[in-house]
Amino acid sequence: MGLVLNRKIPGLALGAVLEKLSIACPEARREEAVLLGGPVQPERGFVLHTPEYQSRDGATMEAGPGFACTPTREALEAISRNDGSPRRARLALGYAGWGAGQLEGEIRRNIWLTCPADEALVFGVREEDLWAAALGRLGVDPSFLTAESGEA
Repeated sequence: MGLVLNRKIPGLALGAVLEKLSIACPEARREEAVLLGGPVQPERGFVLHTPEYQSRDGATMEAGPGFACTPTREALEAISRNDGSPRRARLALGYAGWGAGQLEGEIRRNIWLTCPADEALVFGVREEDLWAAALGRLGVDPSFLTAESGEA
């Protein structure tokens, strides 16, 4: 499974989600975007966050070096406390999924460009700028990409 991080859900902010769940939202985070994490189970929420936060019920999963993911209400309540744990977090609804070996095969066929993720990229770049920022880390200028294909 994976989370799409560069697509926000139009018209939906963190404050509205927390309010619907009767969880207080810090004023500074009220207008924060909620991400469309993928097409699978869009009603299910995932909090991608820095790893110092760990849920009491053991639901927190490592999501790569420097990242964790918790799919529970407890993580949303932690965000609402605004006490520094987690230091940084993003809420995504839904996820992207692949069958066994499918993603690995797509990567081998160069369907995906991958770059190392870090806190500054994942939490410090606006959703609409994330794709270009990740490409920039690979030395790729997005203006040179095309959907056209050909043969050489």
